[in-house]
Amino acid sequence: MKFFNIFFCIVFILFAAVQYNDPDPYLWIPIYLYPALLSYLKLVQKPISKMAYWAGFLVFGAYAIYKVFDANGIIDWIKFHNASSIATTMKAEQPWVEESREFFGLVIILVVMAINYSKEGKNQSRTKLN
Repeated sequence: MKFFNIFFCIVFILFAAVQYNDPDPYLWIPIYLYPALLSYLKLVQKPISKMAYWAGFLVFGAYAIYKVFDANGIIDWIKFHNASSIATTMKAEQPWVEESREFFGLVIILVVMAINYSKEGKNQSRTKLN
């Protein structure tokens, strides 16, 4: 788990750094820094409240669901654009490209947080045994 958290802490910090030219960096920089902080805290073995995870699950999960049903979201991308590539160029020239990428960013965040959350109780019980 150490490598996992080093990797994702760095990845999320880099994701946050490239948001400066995003149309809404004030939203996406904190979104990516939150799981970076949780990964860092997990890495240095600081206790993380379950509420910190659940707050992230609630906020990011709700936002991901919104991105599915948004006018330019995942359903629009699949239904009207035949799930065409969203990675051919870094510039999001179509609104559904940006929305789809944001959705998958949220999915990555949720998966990383879920993995760390699932390991949280196990690490605490091991610490108590030692």
